[in-house]
Amino acid sequence: MQRITITVDDDLAAELDRFMAARGYANRSEAIRDLARSGLQQAAAEVGGPQLCLAALIYIYEHEARDLPKRLTRDFHDRHDLAQATLHMHIDHDSCMEVTVLKGRGADVQQFANRIVAERGVRHGRVVYLPADGAHSHGRGETHSHSSARSRPRSGR
Repeated sequence: MQRITITVDDDLAAELDRFMAARGYANRSEAIRDLARSGLQQAAAEVGGPQLCLAALIYIYEHEARDLPKRLTRDFHDRHDLAQATLHMHIDHDSCMEVTVLKGRGADVQQFANRIVAERGVRHGRVVYLPADGAHSHGRGETHSHSSARSRPRSGR
């Protein structure tokens, strides 16, 4: 393990201490390591690339916008290999929010998320990227992961 010394202003140190208290960190090193990992993972996925990733695409849209539900449905059908599941929520009379779990190559996920957020009638959108630890591709655009637990033979019942 390497030691890195950083200097931060008082406001940032106080914000870090509040973050640590809210999340239960025992010391600043643990908190900064987790924040650094998270930031590096987010940055790596945002630039795209061949790495597999998981992402949550969160967006708010006007459900009455001209043909928007039809356009969104078409977009999702066109990339059914990326979209794993979607949660739909009615915010008010005019607005809906959706959260879609995406899984695939970082570049494909980013391109798809950008397309959805850019649709006319989508007001807010954000993508949160996570590494797809244990996931891999079989070269056909399909991805899945394997449990680290060994399978046990089934007993004959």
